[in-house]
This record gives sequence, structure tokens and C-alpha cells, in this order.
Amino acid sequence: MIDFLLKSTISLTVFLGFYHLVLEREKMHQFNRFYLLFSIVIPLVIPFLTFEIIKIVPAVQNFETIVEEPFLIPSIGISIEEKIDYTPYILSSLYGIISFLLLVRFGKNIRKLISKSNSNPNVKYKNANLVLVEEETLPHTFLNSIFINFDDYNNRNIEDELYSHELVHVTQKHTLDILFIEFLKAIFWFNPLFIFYKKAIQLNHEFLADEEIVKTYNNVPFYQNLLLQKGNGNQTIYLASNLNYLVTKKRLIMMTKSTTQKIAVLKKIAIVPILAGLIYFFCVEVVAQEKTEATTISQKKYTPNDKDKIRDSYYSNVRIMLKDLRTNIIINKMYEELSLEEKRSYLSWVPNIIIEKEIPQPLFERMKTKNMAVWINGKTSSKEEIKKYKRTDFNYYTYSFVHKNARSKRFPQEYQYTLYTKKYFDENLKNSHLHFSNDTLKMVISNYDRATKKVSELLNPKSVVADTIVWQTKGKEGYNLYVNDSVEKKKELSSIYAINDIEIKPEFQGGISEFYKYIGKNFKIPKEIATDGKIFVQFVIESDGKISNVKVIKDIGFGTNEETIRVIENSPKWIPGKKDGKPVRVQYSLPILIKPN
Repeated sequence: MIDFLLKSTISLTVFLGFYHLVLEREKMHQFNRFYLLFSIVIPLVIPFLTFEIIKIVPAVQNFETIVEEPFLIPSIGISIEEKIDYTPYILSSLYGIISFLLLVRFGKNIRKLISKSNSNPNVKYKNANLVLVEEETLPHTFLNSIFINFDDYNNRNIEDELYSHELVHVTQKHTLDILFIEFLKAIFWFNPLFIFYKKAIQLNHEFLADEEIVKTYNNVPFYQNLLLQKGNGNQTIYLASNLNYLVTKKRLIMMTKSTTQKIAVLKKIAIVPILAGLIYFFCVEVVAQEKTEATTISQKKYTPNDKDKIRDSYYSNVRIMLKDLRTNIIINKMYEELSLEEKRSYLSWVPNIIIEKEIPQPLFERMKTKNMAVWINGKTSSKEEIKKYKRTDFNYYTYSFVHKNARSKRFPQEYQYTLYTKKYFDENLKNSHLHFSNDTLKMVISNYDRATKKVSELLNPKSVVADTIVWQTKGKEGYNLYVNDSVEKKKELSSIYAINDIEIKPEFQGGISEFYKYIGKNFKIPKEIATDGKIFVQFVIESDGKISNVKVIKDIGFGTNEETIRVIENSPKWIPGKKDGKPVRVQYSLPILIKPN
């Protein structure tokens, strides 16, 4: 919201300033009318526009799909009362009440004018209705009604020029402009710029009406004197077009002024760089897009035998479970039991070596200032957390494009990035090309159309449960149409018990209160945290009492994610939980209350 208000206010100021400095003094009132209207609409649209400029940077083709799974937090630990900041709710309510009252006032004034028109005598006059009212008033216009004094009409005290003046307001539908700007004033009542816009619009309406009268009657001195005589009339309702609105030096001078065609064209063209500049500063974003380059293990051109050896090493001691839907062939063998033909047909792909890759400086700076979907070592990170790192802290990064139907409310961005620290890279990625990461590979092979349209059918538990689907059709050959990332996670958690499924629950030496004392003593609260906050953490208590698989489900930013993991991982051993009398691995969750001094 702040971004919208800032961008729209700056744009409104620029357009209005350009109008007063360049356009208002020139006799091109019809153009100025639509300029003023569009210079209100465009700033309200600009904050929602985004134009991306793609900057190509070289990269290694090695994309990752990141899947986050929800976690259920059991009610373990202490009960913590959260503090709720009611300020946003109070401000929103105040804004809504004021806007509602102004809209009600707006509606009442419209109703008042319509009622006034219907309750008084009407006389048809050309394409307008003359509404004869009892009170003393100068002619004024609302929609197609011209309000005049009953006695002035009967006594012929209203000059033809005044009738013609109001007819211009009716014919050119100036009331619609006033209604539009008044509606926006009710919605954006806190922005005074709309008051200045209304004044500019109303004055331009008078320029238009005056111009028509001067053309029709060709008697400028008489018309100027007539306006000065009528200039002290009663004020009228603010939604109407008034004869005596700002009878100032500007209007009198404008009647005798002329503008050459060349000057008018040049000043109109001058709008283009103004609009282009606003769009460039507020709507254009530079996006680093990597140019995929194949990375080879070495410059050597491999012979078929060399490829076979690399594949044999990668899949050694891996069970291959696959179903070929094209031929209905089902294979369930160890890799070494496959024939050479089967190996080459179904397992021709082996990952390339992952080489260290620095993050481009512009991309890293953008991550620290923009709301991007970024993971660090597989964990989501905000721009505040990214600011804690230096670019050189990361040895490798990947990105992936996310199609519209796959984007979530939490991550609506087109691109997702994953950054890897040196330690994580060395432990998990550096040698990942040497051997398949699991002891079993489950695969379904299909033609392209069936694979894309019936993924759920291919993954039906009654058939082969695949973690990879391969399709092979001319022009569309490749792997990883669908990767079931949860397969490996389920295997990892298969021997981990929920705390309610075991007889003896794990316990910290001295009880949970001692564990909280340990956290309070070792947790370093960041200086940036000024209010109380709550962190939810989940971890596994191994059968030997050690802690592993620490995951922060919810943190409060400012590096509390990393600090929580550090403290929990360094925890003294627990007394492990037991099932059937044997120590087992147990998943444990608890909240941590942060109270800054």
C-alpha cells in the first residue's frame, strides 16, 4: 500500500506540475481537458504495472524444484500469549469510516441536485432543461439541467451569452468530469493533490465555455464586462458548473490569447518523455536470466564404453523399478542385472558435475531489496536474512521458472532462487554426480501427451509409485516431467516416530524447564528485535539422545532462524524415547518465547 501511495503521489505531482508550467497557458483547452483526466488515471495504474528487462548471464543448467511441506505443531512446551498490534486495524477502520461519510455526502449532493431539478418547473431549451428556482442564483449546470432564477427568466434579465455559456457545459458533459474527481476525492481524502486537480479541471471547463462564446458572438469586451458584473453572485452547490467560477485575470487574458499550431504540437509531444520517465523509474525491473550452458566433465569426447562406465558407477547397487507404459514392460531389478540395452534405453541420463558458481552482484543486491522467492540451503529466507550474508558466502546457486498455475499465494514470483553456502555445497552438491542419492529408483515411462495429461494416473499406488516420469517423443525427449520429491523424505522419516506413538517419551536431563534454561542462557537475541516474539522449532531426538534434523517452522526474522538451529544443534543429549522397550528416533516440536531486554 505504501508503495502504491508513493508512486501514485509522485506521478500525480509530476503530471499536475507539467500542466501548470507548460499546458495551462496555451489555448488548447480540449486537449488539456483529456490530459487532466488521463493524468489522474495513469498514476493510479502505474503502481500495478511491471515491465521486465531480461539481462542474460551465463549459467550451468542445473535446476531444482523446492517443495515445502506443512508441519503440525503438537502442543508441547509452555503456553505463550502473543501480543497483537491493533494499530493497523485502527487506521484501516478510521480510513473506512471517513471515506464512507464522504461518499454519503457525495451521494446526498447528487440527490439534492436531482431532487431540485424534479421539484421545480422545467422549460425545454435546445438540448438542455431550464430549471426555474425561487432563490436568487446565477445560472449553473448539472448534467443536462441549467438552474436559473424564476423571476430573471420571466423578466428576460439573462443575456443570451449566459445561456450559451451554460449550454457548452451541458453539450460537452463537463459534469461527468466533476463527478469523477469528486468520487476520487472521497476515496483519497487524505491526498490534497485531488483538490488542486479539481480546481484545474473546473477552470479548464470555463476556458472551454468562454472560447465558444467568443467564437459565437465575437464581442470580447462586452462578454468580459458581463462576467465581471455577474462575478459577485451567490455561490452554488460544489458539484455544478458555475458561471462565476474563478473570474480571474487568467480567464480574461485567455479570451484574447492565441497559440500557434507549432507550439501546441511541441508541448503535446513533451508529454511523451515525462510518461516514459515515470514508467521507467516505477515499472521497469531488470531481471537476471541465466543462459543455460551444458557443462561437461572434461573436454574429452567420450566413446560409448566411457559413457557406460560413468553410468555404471552412478547407478551401482541401486534397485531399478520401472514401468514402460508404451510397451507394458515392467522391470524390478538391481542395476547390475539389467542388460546393456536396457541400461542405454532407460538410464541414459547421468547428472553433470556441479561446478562452483558465484551469484552475479546485481542479482544478489536485488535479493536484498526486492520481495523475491529465495531459499538458502533449501530453507526459505527473507531479504532481511539475506542481508546477513555476503555474496562470497555462497559457492553456488540455482534458479527455476514457475508457471502461473504452479505459483502459490505465498510465492507468486515467476522465478525461485536457491543459494548454497560453501559448507552445504561441499557436503551435499559437490559429489552428487558420482552416485544416485537413493538406493531405489522408481520410474514410469510414457509418451509425452499421456505423461502430461495423466500424471495422477501414472502415480496411482496400484501401479508403480514413481519418483520420476520419463517421456520419449520426437522433439520432446528428456527427464523430470514430474519428480516426486516426497519419496526420499518419506523414506528418511519412515523410522521416526511421533511423540504420541511411543510408550516412553524423550526427556531432557532435568526436564523441559532445564532445556528452556539452556536455550535462555545460550540464545543470542539480535539487537534489532524490540518486542516479544515466538519461534516454533521442530527436530528429531535420535535413539542415542542426540538432536538432528532441526527445522525452524516459524521465526521472527533478524537471523533468529540460524540462531535457533545453532542453539538446538549444540544441545546436550536427551534421554531418548522408547517403543517396545527399545530406543527410537522421535520427532519433537516446541515453541520458544523471545523476550528482549
